[in-house]
Amino acid sequence: MADFIKLRPAAGSLRVLAALLAYPDAALRQHLAEMRDILRDEAALSTPRLVALQALIDHLAAAELLESEADYVELFDRGRGTSLHLFEHVHGDSRDRGPAMIDLAQTYEKAGLYLAPGELPDYLPAVLEFVSTQPPTEARAFLGEMAHIFNAIFSALQQRSSPYAGVLAALLELAGEKAQTVALAAEPSIDESWNEPLVFDGCSTRGQARPGQPQPVRLIRKTAKSGVVT
Repeated sequence: MADFIKLRPAAGSLRVLAALLAYPDAALRQHLAEMRDILRDEAALSTPRLVALQALIDHLAAAELLESEADYVELFDRGRGTSLHLFEHVHGDSRDRGPAMIDLAQTYEKAGLYLAPGELPDYLPAVLEFVSTQPPTEARAFLGEMAHIFNAIFSALQQRSSPYAGVLAALLELAGEKAQTVALAAEPSIDESWNEPLVFDGCSTRGQARPGQPQPVRLIRKTAKSGVVT
């Protein structure tokens, strides 16, 4: 099974996983059936992973819109353990986070992809959009470098009995890894984690210009001739 997953192209599935981790607004919900079909037709994931993703799709389709949106904000924007900003798990609030952001943004630009103003390059849906543009071998290697972060987020989501854990399990499978729970450090209280960040902390989840708000991903390609963003 591991070799099968390694060789199978997964660009469509990666884009679906990116979408499933994005803010579940009305526009996203309109494409849930299409996402299900892409996952099924591409067959890049094993049956257990597809079943778990279908459960998440069914959950989003059945839930009230406002309830889904509120649950998403509570889950992903109210604590570090489930943060979808990957450098939160690696660098926290250290000064290393800024240079890492720049390096990742430059990686996107070398591939001809540009983030819209205000978007952060370490936001997992944005990362997955980039990975989906890479050849299968390179995509798997890139995901493998993040496997320890995926397992940490997976474990935090498992603790919360969240169906979103299925997305992280799918990413780990595409990386050639197995989803497994890991020990998690105790998170600070909500009041403590939302204190005003210090000095170079503006890149953190707590220091975002719009904490707790929807964070749409807009990876855009700049035309070579005019330099106009489309």
